[in-house]
Amino acid sequence: MTRHFFFRRNLARLILKLVRWRTVGEVPSKGILVGAPHTSNWDWIMTQLLAWDSGVNIRLLVKDSLFKGPLGWILRASGAVELDRANPGATIRALLADAETDETFLLGIAAEGTRSKGEYWKSGFYRISQQTGLPITLAFLDGPSRTVGWGPTFDLTGDVVADMDRIRAFFADKRGFKPELITVPRLREEDRHST
Repeated sequence: MTRHFFFRRNLARLILKLVRWRTVGEVPSKGILVGAPHTSNWDWIMTQLLAWDSGVNIRLLVKDSLFKGPLGWILRASGAVELDRANPGATIRALLADAETDETFLLGIAAEGTRSKGEYWKSGFYRISQQTGLPITLAFLDGPSRTVGWGPTFDLTGDVVADMDRIRAFFADKRGFKPELITVPRLREEDRHST
């Protein structure tokens, strides 16, 4: 392990202690991280602290418009990946090529797609998992308990409603920084399956 690793881990632990947050859960080695609730810009910082505390790198998909000026440098240095919303497929294909050769590959996706309250989650995480066979890990932060962590890791079954029921059950008591902005885990595809 490098000095860089120890520095990041110790820095993360110091910051978490100072802000009175804690990390929980078992660190996955490979897969797609579905992070929720996504209600604040602080979510990204807490996700980085979780990753550093756990000694892993997360390739977090971030909209390309944020990669301007000093913030772009910080995002790239943290492992964030520019998502070209006009051509998201190209970004995803490049990342998935890395997944085939990387022993520890964690792709982070904020399935809500926005910090504002919405009606549906984006289904990209589901499609990518189905196409690649990579499991998903439910990563979370919960404001009231001051906890950020790794939830369960599992393979999706292809039964969209059953899989999303499992995801909804896990996130049901997670509140984020701004609970009023939470988008309940629901995919448009569920409506198609129920008709």
